[in-house]
Amino acid sequence: MTTTQLTVGPYTFDALTAGPDSGELVLLLHGFPEFADCWTAELQALAEAGYRAVAVDQRGYSPAARPDAVTDYAVEELVADALGFADALGAPTFHLVAHDWGGLVAWALAATHPQRLRTLSVLSTPHPSALYSALNGEGDQQERSQYIRHFRLPGQVAEQGLLADDAAGLRAVYRGALPQHLIESNVARLSEPGVLTGGLNWYRAISEDLLIPAGEITVPTLFVWGTEDRALGREAAELTAQHVSAPYRFVALEGAGHWLPEADAERVVPLLLAHLAGRSTD
Repeated sequence: MTTTQLTVGPYTFDALTAGPDSGELVLLLHGFPEFADCWTAELQALAEAGYRAVAVDQRGYSPAARPDAVTDYAVEELVADALGFADALGAPTFHLVAHDWGGLVAWALAATHPQRLRTLSVLSTPHPSALYSALNGEGDQQERSQYIRHFRLPGQVAEQGLLADDAAGLRAVYRGALPQHLIESNVARLSEPGVLTGGLNWYRAISEDLLIPAGEITVPTLFVWGTEDRALGREAAELTAQHVSAPYRFVALEGAGHWLPEADAERVVPLLLAHLAGRSTD
């Protein structure tokens, strides 16, 4: 695994790469509060399978890609970044793998640019329209998502709360599910000036009703959700099927929480490899 940088428009993004340059590109998008190294196990496995795997520290997380305006973190901008990563890597088509907030970006990209994708694989995050339906339904998704409204408060209220007392609030977000060294690395990086604000601006740029526009998905899709995910409930996970008209596989990982790339790689990797192989042999 090596480090590299990708230039997209006025920004430069830090990235991790693994596998042969001749392999089909697999682009991996992280969530909040994570970085590209959340995909370490997946990068290694994809490389061993012959893919060119690239995980990027996205907008707000890379030091040279951290604009100040909240509007610069709109989903459309994040989708354009992801397409720009593939362009910078010389890949007209690619496999897209994403988790958490990266998943919302991935759903939006797949809906608007299906011709660019070989396959779509999303961990934890339901289709945005399914999530919106669950938020406005009679289940518990509204309660599960209260943290989002807190993150959107002005005056850096969320930053101050998460970083107070040696970042106790930020550490609590991971609920002990990640290896301690990775938690410490994330906390150290997110404690640097501007980094946490960059990540939180993804939340602040969405509409007040938390609706992220994303249409029908027409590319082969794998959706993996953990049954013990505290942020994203079963209702939205199961509704996601209504928004995919292509070959679709939904896997509910029993006993798994939210941090699937890091904490459940041993179950996630075989699912990813099978999904990618099914498409790449067409």
